[in-house]
Amino acid sequence: MQWLRLIGRVKFSFVLVAAGLGCAAHAWEPTKPVEFVVPAGTGGGADQMARFIQGVVAKNKLSPQPIIVVNKSGGAGAEGFLDVKADKGNAHKIVITLSNLFTTPLATGVPFNWRDLTPVSMLALDQFVLWVNADAPYKTTKDYLAAVKAQPDKAFKMGGTGSKQEDQIITVLLEKTLGKKLIYIPLKGGGDVAVQLVGKHIDSTVNNPIEAESHWRSGALRPLCVFDKERLPYKAKITATQSWSDVPPCGAAGLPVEYLMLRGIFMPPGVSAAQTKYYVDLFNKVRALPEWQEFMQKGAFKQTAMSGNDYFEWLGRNEQLHRELMKEAGFIAK
Repeated sequence: MQWLRLIGRVKFSFVLVAAGLGCAAHAWEPTKPVEFVVPAGTGGGADQMARFIQGVVAKNKLSPQPIIVVNKSGGAGAEGFLDVKADKGNAHKIVITLSNLFTTPLATGVPFNWRDLTPVSMLALDQFVLWVNADAPYKTTKDYLAAVKAQPDKAFKMGGTGSKQEDQIITVLLEKTLGKKLIYIPLKGGGDVAVQLVGKHIDSTVNNPIEAESHWRSGALRPLCVFDKERLPYKAKITATQSWSDVPPCGAAGLPVEYLMLRGIFMPPGVSAAQTKYYVDLFNKVRALPEWQEFMQKGAFKQTAMSGNDYFEWLGRNEQLHRELMKEAGFIAK
């Protein structure tokens, strides 16, 4: 009987080992460098987030392979999206998205839709802030609105990233609220937008917080309000006297315009569930880092994260929201 029990134990041990090997066989991880596509220019919010992730993944040894950031901004991001769409089954490529995920196909008719890709994770939602040069005479949103209203149409220049994208959508909403036309100046990316405002070549911008934070810190720019219904929660001082939480919501200052932008991750079509899970897990690890919390505070992000069906449903709702906003603005491709 003893030898029977011994054989039984050996068989049971073999089953456990085999099961463990089976689980390992189903796991996936990259075997070559991962291309991280940014469908926008250098220096903007998406580019900064991608390069931050590239750095912390390497620093904390979260991936067996390096992440390589590649900017493909042509055609309002269409270059990047079409590249990822065409690379079916390539699990060594990911793309960070902004709202041009919705606006670019709607505005240009380019043959692309977010459903052509594989949704991975929402990392956060990005805010928009009304910025002016620190030397401008208007110290508050009320001052700015009064100045715009006092001038004829197209007296003020609003700089923004691209045409018929997020910045211009917000500009159109602002125009409708004020009953005044602005001159919209499309620029390559958020970094360029901030530089143009610092140089006083434009009168205002609606840049993301992280795109202008360093210029606010240096004293070159001034935030007037945030396009959200509530104040930002971050109380650490950016300047000697102000933090992000000191920037009032635009609605409370007489400008009832709200807009939040996606910062999310997608993969090409045709990848496996195990490959998708690898990146979901990777970005969960990134978001657990103290460096991520510091980055969120620096860029005043709304820390909303999701994956799976919740993320898929959110994307569907926001595609429809952008269709309505762009139809109202007259930006839908004919």
